[in-house]
Amino acid sequence: MNNPTFTPAAVKEFMGRYTIFVIFVALIFILAVLTGGRVLGWDSIRVLIISEAVRAFAALGVGMIIITRGIDLSIGSVVGLSAAVAASLAQDPDRAVAMIYPGASFPLAVPVVAGVAVGALFGLFNGLLIAYGKLPPFIATLGTMVIARGVQLIYIGGSIVGSLSNPFMSIAQGSAGAMRFPLLGIYVAVFVFLVWVLMRHTRTGSNFYAIGGNVQAARVSGINVERGLACVYLFAGVLYGIAGVLLASRIGLANAQTATGMELDAIAAVTIGGISHSGGVGTVAGMVVGVFTMGLINFGMSFMAVDPNFQGLVKGFIIIAAVYFDMRKHARRN
Repeated sequence: MNNPTFTPAAVKEFMGRYTIFVIFVALIFILAVLTGGRVLGWDSIRVLIISEAVRAFAALGVGMIIITRGIDLSIGSVVGLSAAVAASLAQDPDRAVAMIYPGASFPLAVPVVAGVAVGALFGLFNGLLIAYGKLPPFIATLGTMVIARGVQLIYIGGSIVGSLSNPFMSIAQGSAGAMRFPLLGIYVAVFVFLVWVLMRHTRTGSNFYAIGGNVQAARVSGINVERGLACVYLFAGVLYGIAGVLLASRIGLANAQTATGMELDAIAAVTIGGISHSGGVGTVAGMVVGVFTMGLINFGMSFMAVDPNFQGLVKGFIIIAAVYFDMRKHARRN
């Protein structure tokens, strides 16, 4: 029987393969020391799940896109518009002072389906522009970002869409069991599993990796690259739509600032989660751990009373550092 050998080469290989998981565990340990163990308490864990669940949906969407060597800058705007549409259809006519649809009361399914549909439409629009219009993903999604935010401002007129119905708010604010496990955590777990199945156990997911790894080789092997790109942006749009519905439900309103900057958080999360911007590399587990790693970083900065304005700087440097080391690793692999 061979005993495992912890040689420097083996340790280096382990660190290279599981970097994000090591960082995640190290952050938990550091924050446990700084907070006197409070970060390990169920109340803190519950707050972390609730605060990061919506970003997890955005991260799953953009993570798939980056695996195909794309990018999406429209996340925050699409999530914000989806939240606004869902909120406008979920207002309680008995409590609302200013309603988008005065006196109307819609079934619970209407705001949910409408919000998801908005995300899907914008995702499909992005996919068509990139796959068949041959626009660079950066330019296409930059344009969509501006369009979606503009549509949101026109739709709600710059006002706050509040006084949402209790059944709608209970979608994201509810909990299950004696431990009051957040329903948001259950939703995330379900969709993480679905995306994992898609990416690892379907031909469509394999095609996403192939397109990101080498688009010409994928085309030669018979993969319909255009259809694959359209699909990945459509799937991401559906996840953004779900994120918008859940965000409106969680905070109980929507306004012009809803989901502003969420693209930064989502891209930062999947980048530090090991999703390579060179394409074709990354795991669903890495996406999720990246999201909660960013959540721990935010928790740590808030605990240490770091000015919110400087928190954006930290996230920006995290993205730059993660992409830099990813590029170096990719260059060594080549």
